Amino acid sequence: MEDHHQLIRLGRVMSTTLEAQDLYRFYHAGEEETLALRGVSLNVSAGEIVAVTGPSGSGKSTLLACLAGLDEPDGGMVRIDGERLSHRSEAERAAVRARSIGVLFQMGNLLDHLSVRANISFAQRLAGPVDRARGGALLDDLGISSRADAYPGELSGGETARAGLAVALANEPAVLLADEPTGELDRNSEQAVLDLIRRAADRGTAVAIVTHSPIVATYADRELKMLDGMVSA
Repeated sequence: MEDHHQLIRLGRVMSTTLEAQDLYRFYHAGEEETLALRGVSLNVSAGEIVAVTGPSGSGKSTLLACLAGLDEPDGGMVRIDGERLSHRSEAERAAVRARSIGVLFQMGNLLDHLSVRANISFAQRLAGPVDRARGGALLDDLGISSRADAYPGELSGGETARAGLAVALANEPAVLLADEPTGELDRNSEQAVLDLIRRAADRGTAVAIVTHSPIVATYADRELKMLDGMVSA
């Protein structure tokens, strides 16, 4: 995707939307200390897709949790559009997340007691007015408009992943963070999801995707490889 990324750079001045500086994260279990992140830095510009790759246990998911403000780094800082996200109260981080960050993690982002359509509306309501037309268009683009009134427990794994992406993109976020968004999908569905992520990036969203998929890594504009909590050369 190098040519595509170069065209973006030629078309407009790139601005850093997502910035992480020297992130450290430690976990303690008894007297043992695990260093999940060791000074990780990452910048993602508007319109850019970055794939975060590496073996299991390399710190990828911990990095995404810190980028989303769902976990606090022990050292370092995350900023969204220049606004500090880290080391603020949970309520303040949640407010930034609602208006500026779309999150799709493997643990899911759908509320079980709401239909797919209602999940999208709920996400929009957290940030402002509900845009039902946008919600419908997202479901159409992902090929699951017929499942709009279904509940999460009634969805297949692939439908759940696509519905989760619709929720993550409901507010046209400045930043999209996704953990293995195509892991449950067949090849055709994977392409539909990647195309929608690319369209979001083309509209100016900064995208970071944790993935083991070589297809997703190739689709991205840039790859960040992690090993043992650090960015590897």
